[in-house]
Amino acid sequence: MTETAASEAEVTGPCESSADVIVVGAGPAGSTTAYHLARTGLDVLLLEKAAFPREKVCGDGLTPRAVKQLVDMGIDVSESAGWLHNKGLRIVSGGSGLELDWPELAAFPDFGAVRRRADFDELLVRQGQSVGVRLFEQANVSGPVLDSRTGRITGVTARLGDEKRPVTFTAPLVVAADGNSTRLSLSMGRHRRQDRPMGVAYRTYFTSPRHDDRYLEAWMDLSDHRDGKRRLLSGYGWVFGMGDGTSNVGLGVLDTSTAGGELDWRELLRTWCAGMPAEYGFTPANMTMPIRGAALPMALNRQPHYADGLLLVGDAAGMVSPSTGEGIAYAMESGRIAADVIVQALARITPAGRERALQSYPRILRDSYGGHFTLGRSFVRVMGNQRVLKLGADHGLAHPTLMKFVFKLMVNLSEPRAGDAADRIINALTRLAPRS
Repeated sequence: MTETAASEAEVTGPCESSADVIVVGAGPAGSTTAYHLARTGLDVLLLEKAAFPREKVCGDGLTPRAVKQLVDMGIDVSESAGWLHNKGLRIVSGGSGLELDWPELAAFPDFGAVRRRADFDELLVRQGQSVGVRLFEQANVSGPVLDSRTGRITGVTARLGDEKRPVTFTAPLVVAADGNSTRLSLSMGRHRRQDRPMGVAYRTYFTSPRHDDRYLEAWMDLSDHRDGKRRLLSGYGWVFGMGDGTSNVGLGVLDTSTAGGELDWRELLRTWCAGMPAEYGFTPANMTMPIRGAALPMALNRQPHYADGLLLVGDAAGMVSPSTGEGIAYAMESGRIAADVIVQALARITPAGRERALQSYPRILRDSYGGHFTLGRSFVRVMGNQRVLKLGADHGLAHPTLMKFVFKLMVNLSEPRAGDAADRIINALTRLAPRS
């Protein structure tokens, strides 16, 4: 544990610590939430089950949406501070490639960035501590504390440190940022919507001469060869240069690809890497990390996002885009939205006024992301068709103007008010799409 965490945790038996808000989980969503709460002067407890630095399965690539959130938190995103900037996305399919630059917008930076999650997550946590967030590492939350009269959450119980000392933390509001498994949400009756897509991601690292590539790279011809038949998968393989001599190499696939039985995702990644160009260097001898995987909860798949004193953010709220599998930007954005709502709620004089403010959180999420995620869900359904997948893989890159439009739509980067014709079409589609 860090020195700060250790000093917070030095107790000999059961203890109680209270705050204005408890945030459970110190990934990008939880740390962003805690930061924006603490900078207003609120007392915030941030509980993380692991100790930093700790690893998370991720592509490590950040779009301009995520970079904007980092800038808003006062984090130095320059290359001299350890980031590798990228220009956009290179799509590879059918032996051809097309480079698509991040759009130049007033609302977002025109560059993305790459950083290992072990370093990235700790950077966000420390930024929160710099504005007063009280961090408890190795705090394994075991369940909610409920008001017996109202059923509202009023805190959490946890096991703290290597000794797993029982601890009770109390606060009038709790934020669940504990990832896809989100035990806290489940214990409060927040179950996953079965009508929303799920995805999986598996990744490893290789030493590679591609490590300083200025484009994120997505290969669109992932396929399954069970029973001797080639079946295209609804997903992509990625190669993200880390700038440190290694590349993050992985695959992200939608659950619509698992027809006919669960795939061995690790073996699929090994097979795909073995078929990559020799100059990439993706050989077993160059692999520096084991293959690890994680689920991708998509399209606001766990609801309600607020009830009974509990708000959901990030993966706990299903904030992964079904179009791209991007989660970090939306995790951080949902954390900031939740913090803004909580700050306003806690400033209200009456309990009824506080509750009205808090009830706005699910509506803001729907208004902000419902249309885009609905379009993404429609994209998922279309891409589940083998003929459509094959048509896109064989001929998509032959239409660069169309691909630029689709790229802008999928990565959700358009001018919200002004902009070109593509921006206006994207904004209209997003407004018209149902939000739920």
